[in-house]
Amino acid sequence: MAPEPVSQGELDRRKIVGVNAETVTHVTSTDFPGHYPGENHEWSLSNFKKNLQVQFHKNEQFDCCFSLIGIDASIANAFRRILIAEIPTLAIEKVYVWNNTSIIQDEVLAHRLGLVPLQGSVDGLNWLKWFKKPTEEDPEGSEESDFNTLVLKLQAECTRNEKAAKNETDPTKLYHNAHVYASSLEFFPAGRQDQFFPAPHGSIRPVNPDILLAKLRPGQALDIEMHCHKGIGADHAKFSPVATASYRLLPTITLTKPIIGDDARKFARCFPKGVIALEEVTAEEASKAGSQYEGHKGEKKAVVRDTFNDTVSRECLRHEEFEGKVKLGRVRDHFIFSVESTGQFDSDLLFLESIKVLKIKCARLKRSLDNMMR
Repeated sequence: MAPEPVSQGELDRRKIVGVNAETVTHVTSTDFPGHYPGENHEWSLSNFKKNLQVQFHKNEQFDCCFSLIGIDASIANAFRRILIAEIPTLAIEKVYVWNNTSIIQDEVLAHRLGLVPLQGSVDGLNWLKWFKKPTEEDPEGSEESDFNTLVLKLQAECTRNEKAAKNETDPTKLYHNAHVYASSLEFFPAGRQDQFFPAPHGSIRPVNPDILLAKLRPGQALDIEMHCHKGIGADHAKFSPVATASYRLLPTITLTKPIIGDDARKFARCFPKGVIALEEVTAEEASKAGSQYEGHKGEKKAVVRDTFNDTVSRECLRHEEFEGKVKLGRVRDHFIFSVESTGQFDSDLLFLESIKVLKIKCARLKRSLDNMMR
């Protein structure tokens, strides 16, 4: 006897992670071969292409939000980890302090400089080679050259402003260079770097020129040379291209029984604004037998408007009047990503870069498996 075809409603139900008052149920996916007798759940590229969806909700230069639908949690988490730790960026790695008469210690200033986010030509970053640090296996490492090292310089000296008013107390008006900002960092291209990092938009510069680096007073000066290398966030957080990269599952809210009147208003207050709406019970609903709206014509009822902004606080499950009337959950294969770039890449480009890295990893794994089978 052939198994009955599975309805779309049943397939959708299997994707819901149950969120209860104190527990979470149906966490693991069940769409794999052998779990449901008579059903074929073998992985198929055609089915994957059919079910995969990408929906953008916000796409700003340094901040984007999008939904990735139809993938497994392991793939979504791989993208998240790659975004944080495996996309190459540029950062200050070595700091040579020729002169520092400010009150900031050399090592503290070097640390501040290393954490300044830098931006420049993406093509230039791809052209730049990796700088290999000395290791036990390779004590010499790489030599610094124009294809693996970029040079920035910072030179500032504080002097008095002879034109300042006698009763002036603002140090930025009393002195020149009282505050040294990231905008004072100057890029000095070498070799072919001016071709791959053309001025003005492609040259190496801080993402935010208003980052305060140091405060000086008359007689104090800074003369610093910085060497920038390409690296990844797994080596140091300063190389991470994102301020944050996270995802959450799309919430679901299912009303199993009507919620009417004052209860409906209280129910709406249990959720962020816009998630639950209040609508009037129509005459048709009130006259329909078994609708549970009989005799409530014109009263307010709670309806689910938009679950996207729900935080799944489970506040509604704390109240006895809503017991048995609502079910909360999350869609297991609907991932809502939030990506905030630090500035080297645009936020939407970062996800494409993470796909490139994952493809390289898959190709490397495939080669390793081929070598094992030889």
